[in-house]
Amino acid sequence: MPISAMTSAPATPADRPAPRLVLHWLVDAEADPAGLPARAWSRRVVQAALRAPSARLQAGRPVALSVRFTSDEAMRALNRDYRRQDKPTNVLSFPAEPLPAALGRRDYLGDLALAVPYVLREAAAQGKAPRAHWAHLLTHGVLHLLGYDHVEEADAVRMEGLERSILADLGVADPYLELETQ
Repeated sequence: MPISAMTSAPATPADRPAPRLVLHWLVDAEADPAGLPARAWSRRVVQAALRAPSARLQAGRPVALSVRFTSDEAMRALNRDYRRQDKPTNVLSFPAEPLPAALGRRDYLGDLALAVPYVLREAAAQGKAPRAHWAHLLTHGVLHLLGYDHVEEADAVRMEGLERSILADLGVADPYLELETQ
């Protein structure tokens, strides 16, 4: 969905109420659970990101999404199969088709996949606390599920601005500033 299709909203995501959330938490057998972010923290991050304006969200309707933590090998297969890039990556988003309102079910936004070892290596290489990097990638992934992208420069500026605002509200430093100063 192009940014122009987004609904108007208060100035910052923190000013909007978060929808009720059903979060499906999946950890692949190959993923090391020791490196995972805390579930309660992850839920808080996802809820904060869901405050971003989006035509995919309906006021008062709960939303559901899944977060899958996996290995580099599984992420490489997902990236190859769905994005035609034969390499692992940190996060992939798979937006679901919106459900018809007549079904009376939750709005299922889609799925996020995160490669645990890749994310932890990336955080270390960038000198970031793993918790902060997890927060950034969860926020980034949820914004993709909400219809944001960063293909065009103007869309990238808008999406990065939302990420900065959401993360600041969570007490997480600007992830782009840290990259620019290294």
